[in-house]
Amino acid sequence: MPPSTTAPSFAVISGGQVHRALEGRHREVVGIVEAAYRVHGAGDTVNPPSYFLRFADRPSSRIIALPASVGGDTRVDGIKWISSFPENVAAGLPRASAVLILNDHDTGYPLACLESSIISATRTAASAALAADRLSRGRERPRRIGFFGVGLIARYIHDYLAATGWTFDEAGVHDLSAEHAGGFADYLGRATGEGTAITVHERAEDLVRSSDLLVFATTSGAPHVSDPAWFAHHPLVLHISLRDLSPEVVLASANVVDDVEHCLKAGTSLHLTEQAVGHRDFVDGTLDDVLTGRLTPPTDRPVIFSPFGLGVLDLAVGKHVYDTVRAAGDLPIVEDFFHELRRYG
Repeated sequence: MPPSTTAPSFAVISGGQVHRALEGRHREVVGIVEAAYRVHGAGDTVNPPSYFLRFADRPSSRIIALPASVGGDTRVDGIKWISSFPENVAAGLPRASAVLILNDHDTGYPLACLESSIISATRTAASAALAADRLSRGRERPRRIGFFGVGLIARYIHDYLAATGWTFDEAGVHDLSAEHAGGFADYLGRATGEGTAITVHERAEDLVRSSDLLVFATTSGAPHVSDPAWFAHHPLVLHISLRDLSPEVVLASANVVDDVEHCLKAGTSLHLTEQAVGHRDFVDGTLDDVLTGRLTPPTDRPVIFSPFGLGVLDLAVGKHVYDTVRAAGDLPIVEDFFHELRRYG
């Protein structure tokens, strides 16, 4: 080992520590996510295709590996290993669970394992809040929000919108489960107070038509919203779950993604659209194009933001958590994790 290289150590950072490191720092985290998008747009990242582990006996479930490397000021490598088991919801458990491994930039040694369902939800929500802000510039600020799907991600997105200055006159809710829709409406009532009128919509069409900002956060594996006329009022759509909208809706809209190659695969709505028309001309650009001024979203069509979810965002937020916990002197080191540190014993 070179004299200048510090002997590696390994930490396990719990969900509680992750939560405390991120709590109340919404604007800071949005800034971290924006910086990661800019580094990615500048080409100073490595973000290979995600790998999907699927199961013949559990066709609705999957575990996804997202390896990545971030340069810039972050300088960390790693991988997120996130499972999506929709059947968990019926048992009262969250659909997704995850861990994140951070690797040291210089030695390649793993630095830490972090509980990552919170990191994943946080980077998704921060990305959505950033996109909502930048994509709504140049058009009237949305005052009516609709949530299509009401799980953990929807709650995090609302939290990040509220914490970054968004207020709404009306909030709509739609979910296949009336119980879950009612529970989320109760949450919105507590979170927004009396200033927001909250409606649970039994029909999806009513939710879409009554919302200027739409958040799709479902577990759907195939398109189920197919009528472009529902979007005739040109809303801003945060298509977080990626597989809700038919090619007809996609083609009638302006489409912004986080990364073209990632978004047009794995049966996403955009992937199905590409297969249907044989080209990618319907993709207007990336969020980085918007951030850097290369793309100005139109106001005469619906604008759909479809983020596949880049591993570089998980690494950027995870490294921030690691640095925060370490700076506080609370890094839980696993002693003797690396048993052999001499090449020849």
